[in-house]
Amino acid sequence: MAKWDSCGSSPAFKQPHWTQIPFTDQKQEFNRPPTRTVRSMSQSSTDSFASVHSDTSDDESSPRDKLQKSTKGPSDFCIKNISQADFGRKEIEMAGREMPALMNLRKRAGGEKPLAGAKVVGCTHITAQTAVLIETLVALGAQCRWAACNIFSTQNAVAAALVKAGISVFAWRGESEDEFWWCIDHCVGTETWQPNMILDDGGDLTDWIYKKYPELFKNLKGVVEESITGVYRLYQLSKAGRLSVPAMNVNDSVTKQKFDNLYFCKESVLEGLKRTTDIMFGGKQVVVCGYGEVGKGCCAALKALGAIVYVTEVDPICALQACMDGFRVIKLSEIVRHIDMVITCTGNKNVVMREHLDKMKNGCIVCNMGHSSSEIDLAGLRSSDLKWVHVRPRVDHVIWPDGKRIVLLAEGRLLNLSCSTVPSFVLSITAATQAMALIELYNAPEGRYNKDVYLLPKKMDEYVASLHLPIFDAHLTELSDDQAKYMGISKHGPFKPNYYRY
Repeated sequence: MAKWDSCGSSPAFKQPHWTQIPFTDQKQEFNRPPTRTVRSMSQSSTDSFASVHSDTSDDESSPRDKLQKSTKGPSDFCIKNISQADFGRKEIEMAGREMPALMNLRKRAGGEKPLAGAKVVGCTHITAQTAVLIETLVALGAQCRWAACNIFSTQNAVAAALVKAGISVFAWRGESEDEFWWCIDHCVGTETWQPNMILDDGGDLTDWIYKKYPELFKNLKGVVEESITGVYRLYQLSKAGRLSVPAMNVNDSVTKQKFDNLYFCKESVLEGLKRTTDIMFGGKQVVVCGYGEVGKGCCAALKALGAIVYVTEVDPICALQACMDGFRVIKLSEIVRHIDMVITCTGNKNVVMREHLDKMKNGCIVCNMGHSSSEIDLAGLRSSDLKWVHVRPRVDHVIWPDGKRIVLLAEGRLLNLSCSTVPSFVLSITAATQAMALIELYNAPEGRYNKDVYLLPKKMDEYVASLHLPIFDAHLTELSDDQAKYMGISKHGPFKPNYYRY
């Protein structure tokens, strides 16, 4: 088996033949007329959509209390309803058509199986797009077990389809806090199955293993983390000298920051708000807390629909960017009485506190686009003097004694993945980045990575981007030998130094 070695700066670097990108060959493939999928409004299609995107069910009992059976695949799983598998398979197939990078990885690397022998335990959102990633990892030779990183984002039918395909999944939409940790614990599977790779989103899985099963780190080759929250936890461990394996910070890779965080949030924040509140954005006064890539995407989308957008920031560089983009930077306390909506995007905690919530006007919408619900003071909202009224899936009215109410979405959890569908194409970029990071850590020779947190090699970032260009019929200009020498770079990349800011 040809070992994967992606570190372009290494003298031993040899790029596997399947990573060579024949743009001319792919152009023909992507220029073919697409196979049209017509979704009729038949009962089956309605059931399919409801099974994937709704949390309603006649059976409100916990899957933990049921005997889990599958005609095919493992019995080691816990999901809502295995009978929804066929609906979930349709969703996965639809997502796959919009995820060209993963499809190409399957074709090019499938023969070499760069993840043969890898046992990947994952904790991410379980959606149709993540299912395409999981099945790509399996196609590359890995064994996988999966839990959900968010209690509201799991698509039950997709989880069923994965189980039917032979993958152990422990997740369902609407888990309680206790069920969430129960699923992670059972996913780790220490008695019958021990992982050697972790793919995490938010750091909960990694943290759980550190606290309950620290002995597993003896066999782990690395951790891949894709969220700012989880990356922060890893850097804390590293600083304290407690990080016992190499970790790959995917969140700060160029392809994650500049595409997922920006474009993904730019499109999905509006759909999440529309589906839950039916709001019209024109003329609404909105505060976006944080002007990182997520905040930039949210602000751009809201501004385009006529909202009056304010930004809160702690970083003077991000604040200056917001000013130059035409947004007023202000403290939340200075504008809180007048706003119609507040969206948190900081990845921090205690951003919107009870003192802010008390001052908001009647009907103000409060939601979060960061990974964790810690940005909003939920404990303050659950005090005895306030009344909660559940009005729609993922929509609660919190009512003050004088009758004032605010509209809280997804109980402060991630708005877009909890309340709407998401664009598969952008997630193709993130998923491919995650896959490449797993391949890199799993195949890295002894001594390349220490027990520290690393960024994805820039050569791999460029490779992920190049996998998506054929769908746009994009043609890259090639450097001449003289130009490459003048710039002091290779004709084949990396094209920018590590310190370059895109």
